Amino acid sequence: MQSNRELFEAYNKAVYRTCYYMVHDAADAEDLCQEVFITVFRSHWQDVEHVRAWIMKIAVNACLNHLKRSRSLQQKVTQNLHLWNGNSETPVERLIEQKETELEWAGYLSRLPVKIRAVLTLRYMHDFSLAEISEALSIPLGTAKSRQHKGLKMMRRILLEAGIQDEEWRRAPFEEAGKYAEASVK
Repeated sequence: MQSNRELFEAYNKAVYRTCYYMVHDAADAEDLCQEVFITVFRSHWQDVEHVRAWIMKIAVNACLNHLKRSRSLQQKVTQNLHLWNGNSETPVERLIEQKETELEWAGYLSRLPVKIRAVLTLRYMHDFSLAEISEALSIPLGTAKSRQHKGLKMMRRILLEAGIQDEEWRRAPFEEAGKYAEASVK
């Protein structure tokens, strides 16, 4: 039987990585990771059969809720721009961060719709089976399969638009692609 500390140490990196790939902001990912583990520790996680899948489901749902809230806030801000007197110029740190992520795999993932991004993140970053993804996201297995298929087609188009040729990314092993993705989290 694991303690809360052991559970956190076992899954915190995977949860953080999932949150980061979903929201593309390190501070928000840390907050969401903390929120996920607070939820986990407050529930009876010892009774859960598939703890890893259950925790990832909580993480993905927390990210989706966060993105929905931030999208709503962004809409309110853009509708009321006349109320803001601040400088609309983007801070230098933000510009640098955006430039770095465009060069990394996380930048490519960010172009995908959130639902498709969730499936691809669970499948290729966490090696979930399609059945586990289906269970974690509470969607039918066929939906998980179609989102994976559509996501891969969209990624292929994104990579081609970015100037990465078919041969280059087909030859690269999945482990190497994972290293590129992990580099964007560090």
